[in-house]
Amino acid sequence: MNGDFSPEEKDGFYKAVFSRRDVRSHFTSEPIDEKALSRILNAAHHAPSVGFSQPWNFILIKDKQSRRKVKDSFDKERIRSSNLIEDPKRSKYLSLRLEGILDSALNVCVTYDPSKFGPFVIGRSSIPETGIYSVCCAIQNLWLAARAEDIGVGWVSILSNDDLKKILDIPEHVIPVAYLCLGHVTAFAEKPDLEKAGWLDRLALKDVVYYERWNNASDPNWQQIHEMIISNLDYA
Repeated sequence: MNGDFSPEEKDGFYKAVFSRRDVRSHFTSEPIDEKALSRILNAAHHAPSVGFSQPWNFILIKDKQSRRKVKDSFDKERIRSSNLIEDPKRSKYLSLRLEGILDSALNVCVTYDPSKFGPFVIGRSSIPETGIYSVCCAIQNLWLAARAEDIGVGWVSILSNDDLKKILDIPEHVIPVAYLCLGHVTAFAEKPDLEKAGWLDRLALKDVVYYERWNNASDPNWQQIHEMIISNLDYA
């Protein structure tokens, strides 16, 4: 069948999925090759989007002054958010490395523009959030493509969107969705940083899959689904 993936191609895809990491540290000073960056951005631009609206834009940020302003916003929001929890959780939270804004080779702000192609977008009238969901698909494409290119990506979500709009001159109607740090790294961790630090555990697949209805474990067919998951995955 035309378009089938070879076993090697399938292995490469799953390797990118399972070895992708949210990189916060260990960035090197090595610049990102322009051809590789173009491929990464093009992969992001080929994500699915509601009504083929392609509502994303990518702001590439190298300027250190701009990045320092973003780092200041991070520091401010980090302290503010730490006040929502109490010790010892608060101290552990403050000890975590959660950004690489100044250390990475490049920052990318991914935005959502709901005005593209006019007010009516097929599929968005009932669920307006599908526009932002589309941008998230582009971000995931970017992340996986970057991993295939041996480029680390870190999503910095501890930021003020109001600050980002001012720093990057983003129009009022455009929404910043993700602020990403991209760059070569010394190594990709075997486990996500927060899992390794004991902040949260990875849930087993069998605990997040339901059958036919929400939490319908009483369905007689559920045991078959449960056994399928257990028997066909190394980690379930």
